[in-house]
Amino acid sequence: MPSPLAPEYYGQRATAGLIITEASQVDPLAQGYLDTPGIHSPQQVAGWRAVTDEVHRRGGRIVIQLWHVGRVSHTSLLPEGEVPVAPSAIRANTKTFTREGFVDVSGPRALRPDEIPGLIGQFQRAARNAREAGFDGVEVHAANGYLLDQFLRDGSNQRDDAYGGSIENRTRLLLEVVTAVADELGADRVGVRLSPVAPANDCHDSDPQPLFERAVERLAPLGLAYVHVIEGATGGARDNVAFDYTALRRKFKGPWMVNNGYTGDMGAAAIGSGQADAVAFGMPFIANPDLVRRLREGAPLNPVDTDTLYGGGARGYTDYPDLEAMAAPAEP
Repeated sequence: MPSPLAPEYYGQRATAGLIITEASQVDPLAQGYLDTPGIHSPQQVAGWRAVTDEVHRRGGRIVIQLWHVGRVSHTSLLPEGEVPVAPSAIRANTKTFTREGFVDVSGPRALRPDEIPGLIGQFQRAARNAREAGFDGVEVHAANGYLLDQFLRDGSNQRDDAYGGSIENRTRLLLEVVTAVADELGADRVGVRLSPVAPANDCHDSDPQPLFERAVERLAPLGLAYVHVIEGATGGARDNVAFDYTALRRKFKGPWMVNNGYTGDMGAAAIGSGQADAVAFGMPFIANPDLVRRLREGAPLNPVDTDTLYGGGARGYTDYPDLEAMAAPAEP
């Protein structure tokens, strides 16, 4: 369930041009971290409705990020008797967050071909639930080494059926999921997140440039709201692997959103040069509910309290001060 504090947290950030929520699982088998919210039950829909109502009350717009972690999970987080699912039964060299803290992920099993239609249906159902919960749209999470990204990369996808092998086959599931979600909501309310060279969660590919150019090329005719690209290593170096993002953008004529390590000046330059139509901020927006104002005025930013990024309550979540609170005199 979304936290009871979530309406206030997201409401505080309603001045963003668009809020993209935390990743939210489309099914119980899609969960990979403790206490992450879903969008697959009536109770979750009701919880998210409180969030969207508050954001809209404050004049904001918000989409939910639809998520299936695939192999980045642990058996303790899944329904009893289940193990993580993946394109191939290859364990990721990564950790996830459980009641015991950070632990190695569990070994996955390969999804059977007859399970693929049901998986696509989970994303479509989640999109339907998102509409019921009052979201303005959805973002399909196909980045950072989670399930859809695992299908894209040859380091995690060693299937020999219609969803593995060639680039055409490895981009098939992404296209089918996004098409199903677009059919449910309308393509103009659907975005997609990609991370072409991010090594997050032990995901890698032998030749990412043609892979992601073809992925975007296949998505382009759908008329999506935007494509959201993480440049470089998520939360790390922007130049970890040589990649031609300009060539990637040429494959998509719609709005192009960029992400990873942007400052206000870098973002303004990207917009001004036509490199991007929008810039996404993650960590800075956690610590600065009024980030838009701070960037506009050149005000200093609150630092992120990394000790509070997993678990906990209001501390490091809804208690970061905005500029007005920082300027107010202390009470006697």
